[in-house]
Amino acid sequence: MDTEQIIGPHPLPPHPCGNNLAAVDQKTEHDVPHRVLENDPLKQDELIAAMTQWIVNHHVSPENAERDRKRREALERQGLPDPTRRLPLNTSTQKGNWAEILLAEYLAASSNAQLPVYRLRYNPNVDQSMKGDDVLAFDLNSDPVRVLVGEAKFRSTSTKVVVGELIDALEKSHSGNVPASLQFVADRLFDSGLDDLGAKVAECNTLFAQNRLQLDYVGLLVSNKNAHAHIYSTAQSKVQRLAVMSLVLPDPEG
Repeated sequence: MDTEQIIGPHPLPPHPCGNNLAAVDQKTEHDVPHRVLENDPLKQDELIAAMTQWIVNHHVSPENAERDRKRREALERQGLPDPTRRLPLNTSTQKGNWAEILLAEYLAASSNAQLPVYRLRYNPNVDQSMKGDDVLAFDLNSDPVRVLVGEAKFRSTSTKVVVGELIDALEKSHSGNVPASLQFVADRLFDSGLDDLGAKVAECNTLFAQNRLQLDYVGLLVSNKNAHAHIYSTAQSKVQRLAVMSLVLPDPEG
């Protein structure tokens, strides 16, 4: 199994990941497919602009954004502050969400899979990491139907320990069979009136029981210069359809 069979090809321009990230596919020392991502520092502003819009999209629906605008204007006319927050202030949550959103948008572009629900919009406490799978992307038109399960980690300094945590999380999801957040996605689609799409997502439970559902597992580590090396030397798994990606940033904290 090679990287492209699981993740798909690296996105092409004009997609922001194609414009601003270069990719090299390899295998780790333990034969796990590994995509090495490098950021072009000369195009850093372009990536930041894309991420800014993605962060808004993943946290706030257009409908809520419009409601927030009207409420904020009404409170401003009365000289009152607006206590509502849609985005986290906790820095650890900010970093984790950043990596999760990047992985989600990357997989949607590389695999032609859908992100039917932006799960961070439903986080009851925006300053805490949301429970469940970091990313669920669906290719409902493939044969067999395919679901990509993603796990993302952001670390200012890379360690071998975090690589182990990344693999462990993916293997735990694999051992749990049907992805933990699958029904959550289906329920949110039903709640939104998207019954046909919700039914297709919910049907993945039946397809899994019939051995007709393909599950692929992808991990992303965003960190400093040691991320590639730690993934290469440490990542190992017996899960066949599992791949990892690493993105090195010169100043991850910044």
